[in-house]
Amino acid sequence: MSRLLERARDLMAKPGAWLSAEGGAYALRLSPDRRSRISLTLTETEFRALIDQPGLRVRPGGGWSGRAQPDPTPSPAPGRPGFVAGERDLMQPDGRMVRALANLGESPIAWLARRKDASGRPWLTPAEAAAGERLRREAEQATKGASVTMRWDALPTADSGTAARMEPTDRALSAARRVEQALTAVGPRLRPILTRICIHGDSLQLAETGLGLRRRQGKTVLKQALQALADHYGMG
Repeated sequence: MSRLLERARDLMAKPGAWLSAEGGAYALRLSPDRRSRISLTLTETEFRALIDQPGLRVRPGGGWSGRAQPDPTPSPAPGRPGFVAGERDLMQPDGRMVRALANLGESPIAWLARRKDASGRPWLTPAEAAAGERLRREAEQATKGASVTMRWDALPTADSGTAARMEPTDRALSAARRVEQALTAVGPRLRPILTRICIHGDSLQLAETGLGLRRRQGKTVLKQALQALADHYGMG
């Protein structure tokens, strides 16, 4: 790694650091004012290296800022793989929302897949659960690049190349497109509950409240959405 690139990565970790495309190159500033002094000037190759590490996000005022790096995932306690202690909002029978201890290492879909009705049958079929988990994984991959909802074709370039060259990562872009295709396929009525549960990670109760559904109505709507999603994925 060149000293210039190493210096650029150090500077991009500072609050307020950002990049702008200027005259076929990329200017790195530490102040939000475009008239402020340029700390470094980077080539296209060096800019693309910053896309990979530390990652870049589109800046509201134009240009790009560094993508915050997540904290290292804590190691699971011995004998409890996949368990991450935390709290989630859960709805009580009387409609009150309370904070309850939960395993944050388990997705809402995985939790629902383990539930059984009064007859002992699982709430979700294997195909429904698999479809929901696939959408969740695709959404996670998409958010490692730019926002799922961002206009990919609007990303600027520093030269005459195509906008595609400036996408944060091809893998994230492809995942974002697959997420959008899946949500479009299930239709506008079913899309909101999948967005809440599979993408935002809301519990079923929290999704019901947010969408204005009656208690237990969310389960029916979610199953319909997951069935449509499984059909889209060809999961039977």
